[in-house]
Amino acid sequence: MTGFGDALRYLNDPLTWTRRGGVLELLGEHLAISAVAVLAAFVLAFPVGVALGSAGRGSGAVVVLSNVSRAVPTLALLTLFAVSPIGFGNRATTIALAVFAIPPILTNTFVGFRGVDADVREAARGMGMTRRQVIGRVELPLALPLVMTGVRTAAVQVVATAGLAALVGGGGLGRIVNLGFGQQDYGRIIAGAILIAALALLTELLLVLVTRLVTPGPRRGPLHRLRERTVAGQPEPTASGVPL
Repeated sequence: MTGFGDALRYLNDPLTWTRRGGVLELLGEHLAISAVAVLAAFVLAFPVGVALGSAGRGSGAVVVLSNVSRAVPTLALLTLFAVSPIGFGNRATTIALAVFAIPPILTNTFVGFRGVDADVREAARGMGMTRRQVIGRVELPLALPLVMTGVRTAAVQVVATAGLAALVGGGGLGRIVNLGFGQQDYGRIIAGAILIAALALLTELLLVLVTRLVTPGPRRGPLHRLRERTVAGQPEPTASGVPL
């Protein structure tokens, strides 16, 4: 328990957060690296997923590209970048994380657009919509839940992995963990791990809320649905599971 106690003392020290190179500054760097990586991955993967999924072709290419991207470890890419003109630092980490974020975005976008009913597409074309209008007004709203799931998965993975930036001279919360290992300070190591894990969880929760806001259709919580069923005449279950 000494390590956790030291971690709590480290996190409860105001100077830990506000000083130069403190938690707040490292948190900003961590978020910047993650946001740029996910945005770059989305710009590259989303159009490809839309084109292939809407056309209903290229499933083999998507699977191969996704598997190859997943098979390449981020740390291996950082090692390769270190001996290339890309070098060390945040740029190398951002590129490696963008490669890491492409598979979930590409796969979910492809599956979402491919899953749109062909009859819905034909009905939209029969109404005189152009190809672009069909994609933007019909296919995208139907595929959006899966697209957002891919973005959420990629973002959480990137936030949780961005701590590797510290291994190649970059910034972010991983510097706390890296410095803790260098000083054999287990409290600092645990504190850094807690911060990264908490940030990943907050990213997940935030993107779940964003998904609910941008997804078309009624957004009802479980309590609202329970009230609707009760009003409709269905008996409300008791704690024992037996209807009243």
